[in-house]
Amino acid sequence: MSDDIEVMRENRKRVRRLMRKKGLVSVAPTSNSSRPAPAYKLYPYLLQGLCCASSSQIKCGARISLISVCPTGCLCNLAAVMDWYSCYVLAWEVSVTMDDAFCVSALESALWSHEHSQIFNTDQGAQFTDKSLTGVLKNAGEAISMDGKGRAMGNIMLERLWRSAKYEEVYLGDYQGVGELKAALKKYFTFYNTERPHQSHGNKTPLKVYDATSHLMLAA
Repeated sequence: MSDDIEVMRENRKRVRRLMRKKGLVSVAPTSNSSRPAPAYKLYPYLLQGLCCASSSQIKCGARISLISVCPTGCLCNLAAVMDWYSCYVLAWEVSVTMDDAFCVSALESALWSHEHSQIFNTDQGAQFTDKSLTGVLKNAGEAISMDGKGRAMGNIMLERLWRSAKYEEVYLGDYQGVGELKAALKKYFTFYNTERPHQSHGNKTPLKVYDATSHLMLAA
């Protein structure tokens, strides 16, 4: 049967030309797969050259996914809002879905329980570009800043928090349900805010730095 098979040796350029001629395309993502949807407005990056010298000047928010919960294998998403200067975690939420509701909930909790800031910086994820979240920020009077291409360091404070949370808690845990995950994260973020020292602040905890410098923003 193999004698009936005709083997054709063609180069890549000819195959591409023939595919274009016949209107054939591969199922792989194209170069335009990351084009922003018109409904999700992007905002400029406002932190370029800005010196953050006190708490409550800049907030940052982001979402992390793929926290596995045994024995169901459920993948949970974690969103957090952090004070940029002190690294104090203002609020956080866990969700089993990737909609924007839990991100909005974390933001509203941070706005309700802490001082408003001048700028809220985040990435361009759909959860943070949705009108439901940007509308909350506009009503609170906080300027919206978003990381763009080439801004790998733009949200470095939260990226550092994710690394600490994963290596010091998540990767070590064996959660048997979403409730256990939330309880463990609550305990960890309390430890992170009140007990874990930061070298960048002279081994002070985020809470001490936040309380010591937040009044500077009010005076300004």
